[in-house]
Order: sequence, then C-alpha cells, then structure tokens
Amino acid sequence: MKLGKYSIGTGDRFSHQGQAQLRAIMHANKSGLDISPVWNKSNREHTYVHTVPQDTRNEADAAVAALGFKGKYFVDADHINLSNVAAFVDSSDFFTLDVASFIGKPSSESEVKAFVNSCHKYIGKLIIPGVKVPLLVTIELIEKVAGKFLAATQQAADIYNFLKKAKGEGNFITEVSMDEVETPQTPIELLFILKMLADKGVPAQTIAPKFTGRFNKGVDYKGDVDQFAKEFEEDVLVIDFAVKEFGLPAELKLSIHSGSDKFSIYPVMAAVIKKYDKGLHLKTAGTTWLEEVIGLAVAGGDGLEAAKYIYADSLNRSEELCGPYADVIEIDTTKLPTIEEVNSWSGEKYANTLRHIPGNPDYNANFRQLIHVAYKVAYEMGDKYIKMIEKHADVVGQCVEENIYDRHLKRLFNL
Repeated sequence: MKLGKYSIGTGDRFSHQGQAQLRAIMHANKSGLDISPVWNKSNREHTYVHTVPQDTRNEADAAVAALGFKGKYFVDADHINLSNVAAFVDSSDFFTLDVASFIGKPSSESEVKAFVNSCHKYIGKLIIPGVKVPLLVTIELIEKVAGKFLAATQQAADIYNFLKKAKGEGNFITEVSMDEVETPQTPIELLFILKMLADKGVPAQTIAPKFTGRFNKGVDYKGDVDQFAKEFEEDVLVIDFAVKEFGLPAELKLSIHSGSDKFSIYPVMAAVIKKYDKGLHLKTAGTTWLEEVIGLAVAGGDGLEAAKYIYADSLNRSEELCGPYADVIEIDTTKLPTIEEVNSWSGEKYANTLRHIPGNPDYNANFRQLIHVAYKVAYEMGDKYIKMIEKHADVVGQCVEENIYDRHLKRLFNL
C-alpha cells in the first residue's frame, strides 16, 4: 500500500463533515493535483467524544461513495502507541506511531555501540546532495543521537511489528511521529533516526519531526520563518539521501503536524516541494471543528446561541480544557472577551473573531485557541449539538469546504 505524493489529514471531531472535506480536496484536484484525503482521529479525541475508530472509517467510506471519489483515501489511527493500537487495527490503514515520549529513554550500552559501529562510513564530512554545507559527523555525535533516539525507534518497530502481524505486511501506511517534544530534531539527527528505522525494518512512508518554532493549535506559526525554511529544505534533502542510502520506501516524505493554519510557512513548503519535486503530508485536523462553530454563528438564531454557549462554558472551564494541550497552545487570558461581551455579538462578529483571517481586525487568536480545545463542551451538549450542525448543515459544510480549500490547499499548492 502506497500513500501517494500529496496527502492531507482531515480530522473531524464529530464525524459529520466528511463530504465537505472531500469536496475541498476534489476541487483542488481539478487543477491536476492528486491529493489523497486521510481522515484522522486520535485515541484522545475518541475518548473525549465517546466515538470509536470504526466511526471514522464509516465517515470516510460514506463521503467517498456519496461524491464518487476515485482516488486513494485512508483512515489514520492518529498518535497511537502500543497501549491503544489494537482498537484501530480493523478500521485503519494508516498508523501514526507516536514515539515522542520515548525520546531520551536509555538504551543498552551494547545497542548504542552496535549502532555507532554501523555508522563508521559516515564519520567525517558527509555530503548530502543539495545541502550547501557538509554535515560534520563524529563518533561523539552518533553516540549522542543513538542515546537519544534508539529507544524511540525501537518503540516504532515494536508497534509496526504488532501491526504487521495483525494486518499483514504491506496492508497499511506507517508514519513515525516525533513532533510533540520541546527540542527540534536537526537534519543530521533526522538522518540517523531514519537509519535506525531502516535498520529495525520500519518502512516509514511519512515522518513527522519537530521543527524550530511553536506549532500552536489552530493559529499561525510562531518562530523564525527563515530558520524553518532552512530546516525544512535540509530535511527534504536528507530524506532523499536516506531513501537511497538506507533502502527506505521511495514514497517517504515529510509529515507536517501543523496544529493547523501555519499560513506563514505554507509558501516555504510550497517552494521547496516544487523545487525538488517532492511530496508532503499535512495534518490540519482541528480546524473542521472550529468551522462547525463558525457555521453555527453565521447561521444565527439557535446556531449563534449554541456558539455563544460553547464559548461561555469553555471560558468557565478553561483550565480543565487547556490542560491536555498545554504544550501546544498559548492563550493570553487578558485578551479573552468576557461572556457578556460575546453574548452581545452578532453572528458575523463571532465568526470574524474565530475565523483565522490574518489582518481582520476582529480576529482573536486567544479566542480561537480556547474554542479549539473546547470540543468536549460540544460533546456534553449531546444530541442538541449534533442536531444543530445537522440543521445548519449547508452553511456549516460551506465553511468547512472553504476553509480547507481557500485557506490551506490554495496556499500550499499555489492554486
């Protein structure tokens, strides 16, 4: 099973926007692209809203059937580990192996020594085609990288081997995720991480490293765009080298777990993948839930009232809701509007405050991040929320489709 050159992760908290998401991708594909949709939902999200992995499969299959989509599509068991992977085996064919928590865990002295010995040919000035400055590789550097990442790559191998036994070799896509950590992986570290994965027989088709800067949920990139550009380009070149040197799958490409809406770095990624004719996987899951709330606000009446309730409850419970996402959000609570203020807003004002349109004077990144983590509030509304998005399906669906196509795909592929 091969992923294809371009793919986009389209998560959906409440499994109602599959067709809207797919319409956006089909719109982009009319330009000659071949973007594969990957419906993704993590174990954490399933737990919060009491869904099961099969619900994501059902949504994807139904959307594809309804719209007559003929391309490849996948269902991603997002950010899984050995403790929860079994629940996703039957319904998923794309597995994001989250091994970030194993980075830095110790490996045996013999394992480290064996890896170092296998890397002697790379010691010295290592030339990676396209990278301007040769990588300086020393035994000390390899020992450090081995000590930091061998355990994580072994965890990836353990999960992969479980899946290979459960699903059969070649029957699923493997992604390795190391992005949810504080310290970025350098291109030279990525090179040796890829060697470890190859040595352990993990045929990764995508890899999600941690880049410099902050990738907060639902808002733009925060960091040095020039530094990101340098890292991204060098990582693309390192992957190209690793595929040929270590025998990894030719499809191997970068996966950007963007937390959605990293508009300032989309042009950088677009330029690099065009320059080297490379693929990309982009995860932009959480914005669909935000577009549901925006759609309710735009619909007005009971929809707007529901949107206002979601904000009020999330503000009152902000510590609880933000806790699990503390590493990937930055909310200045002094810049959050009061409940009374929001209750006085029109639907247009609410939507403009939540919708990510750079330069719009109403847009509030703090408001957006809080709603981003507040989907638990909507779940607790029960059938009332589901009936609301079904009642206003046309306007909500339009918001979802417009968001993915106009604000993501058009920027990323220069459409």
